[in-house]
Amino acid sequence: MSAHKARRVIDQIRGRSYEETLMILELMPYRACYAILKLVYSAAANANHNKGLNETSLIISKAEVNEGTTVKKLKPRARGRGYPIKRSTCHITIVLKDISLDEEEEIDKRKNRMNKKKIQTDVTFHDIYSSGGLWDKK
Repeated sequence: MSAHKARRVIDQIRGRSYEETLMILELMPYRACYAILKLVYSAAANANHNKGLNETSLIISKAEVNEGTTVKKLKPRARGRGYPIKRSTCHITIVLKDISLDEEEEIDKRKNRMNKKKIQTDVTFHDIYSSGGLWDKK
């Protein structure tokens, strides 16, 4: 399939949850949906088996389609002529992200921010004017 036809489907599922993506791909009337559906299934199965992630907490964080090689053939026509046929291919990349891991990281970041704020409030400031600094000399 061409990259243009695959991009039409990929643009609809980018940034959505795994379950919502499956529903969209099953109901869309395009031929490219079947290949992308198999790819999303495979990516979720890899995430579950290799990383131990739960499929319900996955979202599609990155989805891109790049053009691949073009297969060029000649179709035989009348009087010994041949018409060229170009069959374009594409490379589809899908990256899944676990939402639950991001929530844990955000909680850790918030704790670090709170600790930094506590450290900054302990700093004492000295007033050089009242302590007999530079301007008290005659």
